[in-house]
Amino acid sequence: MSENMFSEGNGAGCVIVIGRQFGSGGRKIGKAVAARLGIGYYDKELLSEAAGSMGFSPDIFVAADEKRPSPFRSLLQGVYGIADNFHTTTMCGERLYRAQSDVIRKICEMGRCVIVGRTADYVLREHPGLVSVFLHAPIESRARKIVERGDATTIDQAIDLARKRDHDREDYYNYFTGRHWGEASNYHLTLDSSSLPEERATDIIVAFANARLDNSHGKNGS
Repeated sequence: MSENMFSEGNGAGCVIVIGRQFGSGGRKIGKAVAARLGIGYYDKELLSEAAGSMGFSPDIFVAADEKRPSPFRSLLQGVYGIADNFHTTTMCGERLYRAQSDVIRKICEMGRCVIVGRTADYVLREHPGLVSVFLHAPIESRARKIVERGDATTIDQAIDLARKRDHDREDYYNYFTGRHWGEASNYHLTLDSSSLPEERATDIIVAFANARLDNSHGKNGS
């Protein structure tokens, strides 16, 4: 199936979600996939903007930031209504997650898109047009990219940062989904982004999405 066919009948309502290790290029590749297919793209910042336009607090995608909620803070917020000092919302972690999930579902109702992170593969697990991808790479390769983009000044700092962010993402994902973050069986496609140029990674994701949608369409039409 050609790329143009993606935006026709077979691709109606399709959403590509990308989970990723820190520094594996998830945002950059996600943007490239969305641009290639002419569909919407959402990461933390754009999800926050969308939340605001839907009447939610834009802070719901900043307050959690893919970190498992503190049990103590959630207890205080839930029982006493104590607010986080850095955010105006008094929602506990579970309520924040539900609000985030509602925003993600509403975005998908508006049309085809690419969403990066936020356990979107789990939130949209019943979506008939779901294509879930997980990007990973050796930590040394990711560290070099982290330094190149200015998130760390040395390779050692970048490795420490990558391990911390991966730990936070894994903890967050496992806590809210009951699944294991990065486990291949949770995704339709896993890809080592260090093994080929980002343009080729984009090609592979687009081709896979088209093939999966084409196959699904064929089964539904049989």
